[in-house]
Amino acid sequence: MASQQRHLSRLSRLPSRRIARGVVLSAVAAGLACVAFGCSDTSSSDVVTAREATIEPAPEATVAPATSASTPATTAAPTATPVTTLAIIPLQVEQIPGDPPEVTVSALRDGISAPSLPEPLVSPSDIRSGGLVPDQIPSIDGPEFERAAEADYLQPQEAVVTLTINGDARAYPAQVMIWHEIVNDTIGGEPVTVTYCPLCNTAIAYHRRLGDRTFDFGTSGKLYNSALVMYDRQTESLWTHYTGQAIAGELTGTQLELIPMATVAFETFRAEHPDGLVLSRPADVRRSYGSNPYVNYDAPDGIPFLFAGEPDDRLPPQTRVLVIRRAGEAVAVVHETLQAEGVMTVDVGGTEVVAFHLPGTATPIQNSQVALGRDVGATAVYDPTVDGRQLTFARKTDAASSAEPGAFVDDQTGSTWSLLGRALDGPSAGAQLAPIEHIDTFWFAAAAFDPGIHLLDAP
Repeated sequence: MASQQRHLSRLSRLPSRRIARGVVLSAVAAGLACVAFGCSDTSSSDVVTAREATIEPAPEATVAPATSASTPATTAAPTATPVTTLAIIPLQVEQIPGDPPEVTVSALRDGISAPSLPEPLVSPSDIRSGGLVPDQIPSIDGPEFERAAEADYLQPQEAVVTLTINGDARAYPAQVMIWHEIVNDTIGGEPVTVTYCPLCNTAIAYHRRLGDRTFDFGTSGKLYNSALVMYDRQTESLWTHYTGQAIAGELTGTQLELIPMATVAFETFRAEHPDGLVLSRPADVRRSYGSNPYVNYDAPDGIPFLFAGEPDDRLPPQTRVLVIRRAGEAVAVVHETLQAEGVMTVDVGGTEVVAFHLPGTATPIQNSQVALGRDVGATAVYDPTVDGRQLTFARKTDAASSAEPGAFVDDQTGSTWSLLGRALDGPSAGAQLAPIEHIDTFWFAAAAFDPGIHLLDAP
Protein backbone atom coordinates (compact mmCIF):
# COMPACT_ATOMS: atom_id res chain seq x y z
CA MET A 1 0.00 0.00 0.00
CA ALA A 2 2.80 2.41 0.88
CA SER A 3 4.43 1.71 -2.46
CA GLN A 4 1.17 2.36 -4.31
CA GLN A 5 0.75 5.64 -2.40
CA ARG A 6 4.22 6.62 -3.59
CA HIS A 7 3.10 5.82 -7.14
CA LEU A 8 0.05 8.07 -6.77
CA SER A 9 2.10 10.83 -5.18
CA ARG A 10 4.49 10.72 -8.10
CA LEU A 11 1.55 10.79 -10.51
CA SER A 12 0.10 13.86 -8.78
CA ARG A 13 3.29 15.77 -9.54
CA LEU A 14 3.02 15.23 -13.28
CA PRO A 15 1.13 18.49 -14.07
CA SER A 16 4.08 20.52 -12.76
CA ARG A 17 6.28 18.98 -15.43
CA ARG A 18 4.83 20.84 -18.38
CA ILE A 19 8.19 21.68 -19.89
CA ALA A 20 9.38 18.10 -19.53
CA ARG A 21 6.08 16.89 -20.99
CA GLY A 22 6.59 19.06 -24.06
CA VAL A 23 10.12 17.77 -24.47
CA VAL A 24 9.00 14.16 -24.18
CA LEU A 25 6.11 14.51 -26.64
CA SER A 26 8.30 16.39 -29.10
CA ALA A 27 10.89 13.65 -28.85
CA VAL A 28 8.26 10.98 -29.53
CA ALA A 29 6.94 12.95 -32.51
CA ALA A 30 10.48 13.20 -33.84
CA GLY A 31 10.88 9.48 -33.33
CA LEU A 32 7.71 8.79 -35.33
CA ALA A 33 8.97 10.99 -38.14
CA CYS A 34 12.28 9.12 -38.11
CA VAL A 35 10.44 5.79 -38.28
CA ALA A 36 8.20 7.02 -41.09
CA PHE A 37 10.72 8.72 -43.34
CA GLY A 38 13.73 6.62 -42.42
CA CYS A 39 17.02 7.64 -40.87
CA SER A 40 20.52 6.96 -42.06
CA ASP A 41 21.68 3.60 -40.76
CA THR A 42 24.65 4.26 -38.53
CA SER A 43 24.15 1.22 -36.33
CA SER A 44 25.47 -1.58 -38.49
CA SER A 45 29.10 -0.71 -39.17
CA ASP A 46 30.09 -3.89 -37.33
CA VAL A 47 27.80 -6.10 -39.38
CA VAL A 48 28.77 -7.79 -42.62
CA THR A 49 26.00 -7.03 -45.13
CA ALA A 50 27.11 -9.24 -48.01
CA ARG A 51 25.05 -12.42 -48.36
CA GLU A 52 27.02 -15.45 -49.46
CA ALA A 53 26.27 -18.63 -47.48
CA THR A 54 23.26 -20.85 -48.09
CA ILE A 55 20.65 -21.93 -45.53
CA GLU A 56 19.36 -25.46 -45.87
CA PRO A 57 15.66 -26.14 -45.16
CA ALA A 58 14.87 -26.80 -41.51
CA PRO A 59 14.16 -30.37 -40.37
CA GLU A 60 10.43 -30.93 -40.40
CA ALA A 61 8.78 -30.05 -37.07
CA THR A 62 11.85 -30.85 -34.97
CA VAL A 63 13.43 -28.91 -32.13
CA ALA A 64 17.07 -29.36 -31.24
CA PRO A 65 17.74 -29.98 -27.54
CA ALA A 66 18.44 -26.83 -25.58
CA THR A 67 21.99 -26.13 -24.59
CA SER A 68 23.38 -23.90 -21.87
CA ALA A 69 24.11 -20.35 -23.00
CA SER A 70 27.55 -19.01 -22.24
CA THR A 71 26.88 -15.28 -22.49
CA PRO A 72 26.81 -13.23 -19.27
CA ALA A 73 23.54 -12.18 -17.70
CA THR A 74 22.13 -8.79 -18.66
CA THR A 75 22.69 -6.04 -16.11
CA ALA A 76 20.98 -2.69 -15.72
CA ALA A 77 23.64 -1.13 -17.95
CA PRO A 78 24.79 -3.87 -20.33
CA THR A 79 27.83 -3.45 -22.49
CA ALA A 80 27.60 -4.10 -26.20
CA THR A 81 29.82 -6.90 -27.41
CA PRO A 82 31.52 -6.90 -30.79
CA VAL A 83 29.42 -8.52 -33.49
CA THR A 84 30.93 -10.77 -36.11
CA THR A 85 28.24 -11.75 -38.56
CA LEU A 86 28.73 -14.53 -41.09
CA ALA A 87 27.33 -13.48 -44.43
CA ILE A 88 24.27 -15.52 -45.36
CA ILE A 89 21.52 -15.54 -47.92
CA PRO A 90 18.16 -14.76 -46.27
CA LEU A 91 15.71 -17.64 -46.30
CA GLN A 92 12.42 -16.89 -48.03
CA VAL A 93 9.30 -18.63 -46.76
CA GLU A 94 6.39 -19.49 -49.04
CA GLN A 95 3.67 -16.99 -48.25
CA ILE A 96 -0.11 -17.14 -48.32
CA PRO A 97 -1.07 -13.76 -49.79
CA GLY A 98 -4.09 -11.72 -48.81
CA ASP A 99 -7.14 -11.73 -51.05
CA PRO A 100 -7.51 -9.05 -53.76
CA PRO A 101 -8.91 -5.66 -52.69
CA GLU A 102 -12.69 -5.55 -52.52
CA VAL A 103 -14.90 -2.85 -53.99
CA THR A 104 -16.28 -1.13 -50.93
CA VAL A 105 -16.37 2.17 -49.07
CA SER A 106 -13.05 2.75 -47.31
CA ALA A 107 -13.00 3.88 -43.68
CA LEU A 108 -9.34 4.68 -44.25
CA ARG A 109 -9.81 7.08 -47.16
CA ASP A 110 -13.53 8.00 -47.21
CA GLY A 111 -13.79 8.54 -43.45
CA ILE A 112 -15.05 6.34 -40.66
CA SER A 113 -18.42 8.13 -40.62
CA ALA A 114 -19.22 7.63 -44.31
CA PRO A 115 -23.02 7.15 -44.56
CA SER A 116 -22.93 3.64 -46.03
CA LEU A 117 -20.59 2.27 -43.34
CA PRO A 118 -21.67 0.70 -40.04
CA GLU A 119 -21.52 2.92 -36.98
CA PRO A 120 -17.95 2.78 -35.62
CA LEU A 121 -17.37 1.12 -32.26
CA VAL A 122 -15.54 4.16 -30.89
CA SER A 123 -16.00 7.90 -31.11
CA PRO A 124 -14.47 9.22 -34.35
CA SER A 125 -12.73 11.93 -32.34
CA ASP A 126 -10.84 9.26 -30.39
CA ILE A 127 -9.14 7.93 -33.52
CA ARG A 128 -6.36 10.47 -33.80
CA SER A 129 -3.85 11.17 -36.51
CA GLY A 130 -0.29 10.31 -35.57
CA GLY A 131 0.89 12.81 -38.17
CA LEU A 132 1.51 10.09 -40.75
CA VAL A 133 -0.26 8.88 -43.88
CA PRO A 134 -1.18 5.22 -44.49
CA ASP A 135 1.84 2.94 -44.95
CA GLN A 136 4.31 5.73 -44.17
CA ILE A 137 5.56 3.25 -41.60
CA PRO A 138 5.92 0.35 -44.03
CA SER A 139 4.77 -3.13 -43.07
CA ILE A 140 6.93 -6.11 -44.04
CA ASP A 141 5.00 -8.18 -46.57
CA GLY A 142 7.70 -10.48 -47.92
CA PRO A 143 9.68 -11.35 -44.79
CA GLU A 144 13.06 -13.03 -45.07
CA PHE A 145 14.69 -15.04 -42.30
CA GLU A 146 17.91 -16.44 -40.88
CA ARG A 147 18.52 -19.43 -38.65
CA ALA A 148 18.69 -18.40 -34.98
CA ALA A 149 22.14 -19.98 -34.64
CA GLU A 150 23.38 -17.72 -37.47
CA ALA A 151 21.65 -14.42 -36.60
CA ASP A 152 24.79 -12.88 -35.16
CA TYR A 153 23.69 -9.29 -35.64
CA LEU A 154 21.53 -9.65 -32.51
CA GLN A 155 22.83 -9.22 -28.98
CA PRO A 156 21.89 -12.02 -26.53
CA GLN A 157 19.72 -9.76 -24.36
CA GLU A 158 17.81 -8.13 -27.23
CA ALA A 159 14.04 -8.47 -27.18
CA VAL A 160 12.39 -10.64 -29.84
CA VAL A 161 8.71 -11.44 -30.33
CA THR A 162 8.34 -15.21 -30.59
CA LEU A 163 5.57 -17.65 -31.44
CA THR A 164 5.33 -21.23 -32.68
CA ILE A 165 2.63 -22.69 -34.92
CA ASN A 166 2.60 -26.33 -36.02
CA GLY A 167 6.20 -26.77 -34.88
CA ASP A 168 7.40 -23.72 -36.83
CA ALA A 169 9.22 -21.41 -34.38
CA ARG A 170 9.77 -17.76 -35.35
CA ALA A 171 11.37 -14.72 -33.73
CA TYR A 172 10.84 -11.11 -34.78
CA PRO A 173 13.51 -8.78 -33.35
CA ALA A 174 12.28 -5.58 -31.70
CA GLN A 175 15.08 -3.71 -33.49
CA VAL A 176 13.28 -4.46 -36.77
CA MET A 177 9.68 -4.32 -35.53
CA ILE A 178 10.19 -0.86 -34.04
CA TRP A 179 10.68 0.49 -37.60
CA HIS A 180 7.91 -1.47 -39.35
CA GLU A 181 5.32 -2.41 -36.67
CA ILE A 182 3.56 -5.03 -38.84
CA VAL A 183 4.78 -8.25 -40.47
CA ASN A 184 2.38 -10.21 -42.69
CA ASP A 185 3.72 -13.75 -42.61
CA THR A 186 2.90 -17.43 -42.93
CA ILE A 187 3.92 -19.70 -40.02
CA GLY A 188 3.42 -23.44 -40.04
CA GLY A 189 1.18 -23.06 -43.07
CA GLU A 190 -1.04 -20.49 -41.31
CA PRO A 191 -1.36 -16.87 -42.51
CA VAL A 192 -0.64 -14.57 -39.57
CA THR A 193 0.12 -10.95 -38.77
CA VAL A 194 2.69 -10.05 -36.10
CA THR A 195 2.47 -6.52 -34.72
CA TYR A 196 4.44 -4.30 -32.36
CA CYS A 197 3.41 -0.88 -31.08
CA PRO A 198 6.22 0.97 -29.26
CA LEU A 199 3.86 3.71 -28.05
CA CYS A 200 1.84 1.32 -25.88
CA ASN A 201 4.75 -1.13 -25.54
CA THR A 202 2.74 -4.05 -26.89
CA ALA A 203 3.42 -6.98 -29.23
CA ILE A 204 0.43 -9.04 -30.44
CA ALA A 205 -0.05 -11.65 -33.17
CA TYR A 206 -3.24 -12.68 -34.98
CA HIS A 207 -4.49 -15.21 -37.49
CA ARG A 208 -5.30 -13.23 -40.65
CA ARG A 209 -7.72 -15.76 -42.11
CA LEU A 210 -11.41 -15.25 -41.32
CA GLY A 211 -13.70 -17.88 -42.79
CA ASP A 212 -12.82 -18.15 -46.46
CA ARG A 213 -11.16 -14.71 -46.59
CA THR A 214 -7.48 -14.01 -46.06
CA PHE A 215 -6.43 -10.50 -45.06
CA ASP A 216 -3.20 -8.61 -44.81
CA PHE A 217 -2.58 -5.41 -42.91
CA GLY A 218 -0.82 -2.06 -43.10
CA THR A 219 -0.32 0.92 -40.81
CA SER A 220 -3.05 3.57 -41.04
CA GLY A 221 -1.05 6.46 -39.57
CA LYS A 222 -3.72 6.75 -36.87
CA LEU A 223 -3.77 6.00 -33.15
CA TYR A 224 -6.48 4.92 -30.74
CA ASN A 225 -5.63 5.15 -27.03
CA SER A 226 -2.06 5.83 -28.18
CA ALA A 227 -1.99 2.41 -29.84
CA LEU A 228 -1.40 1.40 -33.43
CA VAL A 229 -4.47 1.41 -35.70
CA MET A 230 -4.09 -1.05 -38.58
CA TYR A 231 -6.12 -1.31 -41.77
CA ASP A 232 -6.80 -4.37 -43.87
CA ARG A 233 -5.92 -4.06 -47.55
CA GLN A 234 -9.07 -5.88 -48.66
CA THR A 235 -11.81 -3.56 -47.31
CA GLU A 236 -9.70 -0.77 -45.72
CA SER A 237 -11.51 -1.15 -42.43
CA LEU A 238 -9.68 0.12 -39.33
CA TRP A 239 -8.55 -2.28 -36.61
CA THR A 240 -7.12 -1.63 -33.18
CA HIS A 241 -3.83 -3.43 -32.67
CA TYR A 242 -4.46 -3.98 -28.95
CA THR A 243 -7.62 -6.08 -29.29
CA GLY A 244 -7.48 -7.23 -32.93
CA GLN A 245 -11.00 -5.89 -33.51
CA ALA A 246 -12.29 -3.83 -36.44
CA ILE A 247 -13.49 -0.55 -34.94
CA ALA A 248 -14.57 1.22 -38.16
CA GLY A 249 -15.39 0.34 -41.76
CA GLU A 250 -17.21 -2.46 -43.51
CA LEU A 251 -15.90 -5.09 -41.08
CA THR A 252 -16.79 -3.15 -37.91
CA GLY A 253 -17.12 -5.55 -34.97
CA THR A 254 -15.15 -8.36 -36.62
CA GLN A 255 -12.65 -9.99 -34.25
CA LEU A 256 -9.33 -11.51 -35.26
CA GLU A 257 -8.16 -14.59 -33.37
CA LEU A 258 -5.17 -13.71 -31.22
CA ILE A 259 -2.21 -16.09 -31.06
CA PRO A 260 -0.28 -16.85 -27.85
CA MET A 261 3.21 -15.36 -28.11
CA ALA A 262 5.87 -13.85 -25.89
CA THR A 263 8.58 -11.21 -25.96
CA VAL A 264 11.84 -12.75 -24.71
CA ALA A 265 15.61 -12.33 -24.94
CA PHE A 266 17.09 -13.50 -28.23
CA GLU A 267 19.32 -15.94 -26.33
CA THR A 268 16.22 -17.56 -24.81
CA PHE A 269 14.80 -18.24 -28.26
CA ARG A 270 18.16 -19.32 -29.72
CA ALA A 271 18.89 -21.77 -26.89
CA GLU A 272 15.65 -23.64 -27.45
CA HIS A 273 15.25 -23.16 -31.21
CA PRO A 274 18.72 -22.93 -32.83
CA ASP A 275 17.13 -23.87 -36.16
CA GLY A 276 14.18 -21.55 -35.63
CA LEU A 277 13.74 -18.65 -38.03
CA VAL A 278 14.64 -15.07 -37.10
CA LEU A 279 13.33 -12.16 -39.16
CA SER A 280 16.20 -10.57 -41.13
CA ARG A 281 16.81 -6.86 -41.35
CA PRO A 282 15.19 -5.57 -44.55
CA ALA A 283 17.60 -4.01 -47.05
CA ASP A 284 16.53 -0.46 -46.19
CA VAL A 285 19.52 1.82 -45.64
CA ARG A 286 17.28 4.66 -44.46
CA ARG A 287 16.29 2.86 -41.29
CA SER A 288 18.77 2.64 -38.48
CA TYR A 289 18.14 -0.94 -37.36
CA GLY A 290 19.55 -1.43 -33.90
CA SER A 291 18.87 2.14 -32.78
CA ASN A 292 15.80 3.29 -30.86
CA PRO A 293 13.96 6.43 -32.06
CA TYR A 294 11.91 6.57 -28.83
CA VAL A 295 14.72 7.23 -26.35
CA ASN A 296 13.64 7.23 -22.68
CA TYR A 297 9.99 6.52 -23.57
CA ASP A 298 9.94 3.47 -21.30
CA ALA A 299 9.51 5.24 -17.96
CA PRO A 300 6.74 4.54 -15.40
CA ASP A 301 5.80 8.21 -14.95
CA GLY A 302 6.20 9.02 -18.65
CA ILE A 303 3.57 10.75 -20.74
CA PRO A 304 1.65 8.58 -23.25
CA PHE A 305 1.83 10.10 -26.73
CA LEU A 306 -1.50 11.48 -28.07
CA PHE A 307 -3.47 9.64 -25.39
CA ALA A 308 -6.93 11.23 -25.26
CA GLY A 309 -8.24 9.21 -22.32
CA GLU A 310 -8.14 9.86 -18.60
CA PRO A 311 -5.31 7.75 -17.11
CA ASP A 312 -6.37 5.25 -14.44
CA ASP A 313 -4.68 6.62 -11.33
CA ARG A 314 -4.13 3.26 -9.65
CA LEU A 315 -0.64 3.25 -11.19
CA PRO A 316 1.57 5.70 -13.08
CA PRO A 317 0.53 5.53 -16.75
CA GLN A 318 3.58 3.82 -18.21
CA THR A 319 4.08 1.22 -15.50
CA ARG A 320 4.85 -2.14 -17.13
CA VAL A 321 2.13 -4.71 -16.56
CA LEU A 322 1.33 -8.23 -17.71
CA VAL A 323 -2.28 -8.53 -18.91
CA ILE A 324 -4.13 -11.87 -19.10
CA ARG A 325 -7.61 -11.99 -20.66
CA ARG A 326 -9.93 -15.00 -20.51
CA ALA A 327 -13.69 -15.59 -20.50
CA GLY A 328 -14.47 -11.88 -20.71
CA GLU A 329 -12.26 -10.94 -17.75
CA ALA A 330 -8.90 -9.20 -17.65
CA VAL A 331 -6.25 -9.22 -14.93
CA ALA A 332 -3.13 -7.06 -14.74
CA VAL A 333 0.01 -8.00 -12.81
CA VAL A 334 2.65 -5.34 -12.22
CA HIS A 335 5.95 -6.51 -13.71
CA GLU A 336 7.84 -5.60 -10.55
CA THR A 337 5.57 -7.90 -8.53
CA LEU A 338 5.98 -10.80 -10.94
CA GLN A 339 9.72 -10.19 -11.16
CA ALA A 340 10.02 -10.43 -7.39
CA GLU A 341 7.93 -13.61 -7.19
CA GLY A 342 9.37 -15.34 -10.25
CA VAL A 343 6.19 -17.41 -10.65
CA MET A 344 2.59 -16.49 -9.87
CA THR A 345 -0.66 -18.44 -10.11
CA VAL A 346 -3.39 -16.12 -11.39
CA ASP A 347 -7.14 -16.74 -11.49
CA VAL A 348 -8.66 -15.29 -14.68
CA GLY A 349 -12.29 -15.93 -15.54
CA GLY A 350 -12.45 -18.81 -13.07
CA THR A 351 -9.40 -20.55 -14.52
CA GLU A 352 -5.99 -20.75 -12.87
CA VAL A 353 -3.00 -20.00 -15.09
CA VAL A 354 0.68 -19.74 -14.24
CA ALA A 355 2.80 -16.69 -15.08
CA PHE A 356 6.61 -16.86 -15.33
CA HIS A 357 9.14 -14.03 -15.18
CA LEU A 358 12.79 -14.42 -16.14
CA PRO A 359 15.38 -11.61 -15.92
CA GLY A 360 17.69 -10.91 -18.82
CA THR A 361 15.71 -9.09 -21.54
CA ALA A 362 16.47 -5.45 -22.41
CA THR A 363 13.65 -2.99 -23.03
CA PRO A 364 13.97 -1.76 -26.63
CA ILE A 365 12.49 1.72 -26.01
CA GLN A 366 14.71 3.23 -23.35
CA ASN A 367 18.34 3.45 -24.49
CA SER A 368 19.38 4.95 -27.81
CA GLN A 369 20.46 1.42 -28.74
CA VAL A 370 17.77 -1.26 -28.64
CA ALA A 371 20.13 -3.86 -27.14
CA LEU A 372 21.26 -1.63 -24.27
CA GLY A 373 17.99 -0.84 -22.51
CA ARG A 374 17.62 -1.68 -18.86
CA ASP A 375 16.81 -5.26 -17.89
CA VAL A 376 13.03 -5.63 -17.65
CA GLY A 377 12.98 -9.40 -18.04
CA ALA A 378 10.49 -11.50 -19.99
CA THR A 379 7.15 -13.08 -19.15
CA ALA A 380 5.18 -16.12 -20.25
CA VAL A 381 1.76 -17.51 -19.28
CA TYR A 382 0.65 -21.15 -19.42
CA ASP A 383 -2.03 -23.63 -18.52
CA PRO A 384 -0.25 -25.48 -15.67
CA THR A 385 -2.02 -28.79 -16.40
CA VAL A 386 0.08 -31.61 -17.88
CA ASP A 387 -1.48 -35.04 -18.51
CA GLY A 388 -4.45 -34.15 -16.34
CA ARG A 389 -2.26 -33.09 -13.41
CA GLN A 390 -2.01 -29.48 -12.27
CA LEU A 391 1.58 -28.49 -11.54
CA THR A 392 2.97 -25.73 -9.37
CA PHE A 393 6.27 -24.06 -10.18
CA ALA A 394 9.11 -22.04 -8.71
CA ARG A 395 11.87 -20.07 -10.42
CA LYS A 396 15.40 -21.19 -9.63
CA THR A 397 17.43 -18.88 -7.43
CA ASP A 398 19.33 -16.27 -9.46
CA ALA A 399 17.88 -17.61 -12.72
CA ALA A 400 18.37 -15.40 -15.77
CA SER A 401 18.08 -15.85 -19.51
CA SER A 402 21.86 -16.24 -19.86
CA ALA A 403 22.32 -18.68 -16.98
CA GLU A 404 20.73 -21.84 -18.33
CA PRO A 405 17.60 -22.67 -20.34
CA GLY A 406 15.89 -24.59 -17.50
CA ALA A 407 15.01 -21.74 -15.12
CA PHE A 408 11.85 -23.19 -13.52
CA VAL A 409 11.12 -26.34 -11.51
CA ASP A 410 7.77 -27.99 -10.83
CA ASP A 411 7.05 -29.17 -7.29
CA GLN A 412 5.34 -32.40 -8.28
CA THR A 413 8.00 -34.10 -10.45
CA GLY A 414 11.12 -31.95 -9.97
CA SER A 415 11.40 -31.49 -13.75
CA THR A 416 13.06 -28.33 -15.05
CA TRP A 417 11.23 -26.11 -17.51
CA SER A 418 12.24 -23.29 -19.85
CA LEU A 419 10.61 -19.87 -20.07
CA LEU A 420 9.14 -21.09 -23.36
CA GLY A 421 7.26 -23.81 -21.48
CA ARG A 422 9.20 -26.94 -22.41
CA ALA A 423 10.29 -29.56 -19.86
CA LEU A 424 14.01 -30.02 -20.49
CA ASP A 425 14.76 -32.86 -18.06
CA GLY A 426 13.24 -34.94 -15.28
CA PRO A 427 10.17 -37.19 -15.45
CA SER A 428 8.29 -34.66 -17.63
CA ALA A 429 11.11 -34.18 -20.16
CA GLY A 430 9.71 -33.33 -23.59
CA ALA A 431 6.34 -32.11 -22.31
CA GLN A 432 5.12 -28.69 -23.46
CA LEU A 433 2.91 -26.38 -21.41
CA ALA A 434 0.00 -24.93 -23.41
CA PRO A 435 0.63 -21.19 -23.86
CA ILE A 436 -2.03 -18.67 -22.85
CA GLU A 437 -2.44 -15.48 -24.85
CA HIS A 438 -1.16 -12.52 -22.82
CA ILE A 439 0.08 -8.98 -23.31
CA ASP A 440 3.07 -7.11 -21.94
CA THR A 441 2.07 -3.46 -22.06
CA PHE A 442 1.88 -0.10 -20.29
CA TRP A 443 -0.76 0.39 -17.60
CA PHE A 444 -2.51 3.27 -19.38
CA ALA A 445 -3.26 1.01 -22.36
CA ALA A 446 -4.36 -1.92 -20.20
CA ALA A 447 -6.82 0.26 -18.28
CA ALA A 448 -8.07 2.11 -21.37
CA PHE A 449 -8.85 -1.00 -23.41
CA ASP A 450 -10.17 -2.98 -20.41
CA PRO A 451 -11.75 -0.38 -18.07
CA GLY A 452 -12.92 -3.09 -15.67
CA ILE A 453 -9.49 -4.73 -15.45
CA HIS A 454 -8.59 -6.25 -12.09
CA LEU A 455 -5.20 -5.04 -10.84
CA LEU A 456 -3.44 -7.49 -8.55
CA ASP A 457 -1.56 -6.05 -5.58
CA ALA A 458 0.94 -3.44 -6.76
CA PRO A 459 4.49 -3.57 -5.35
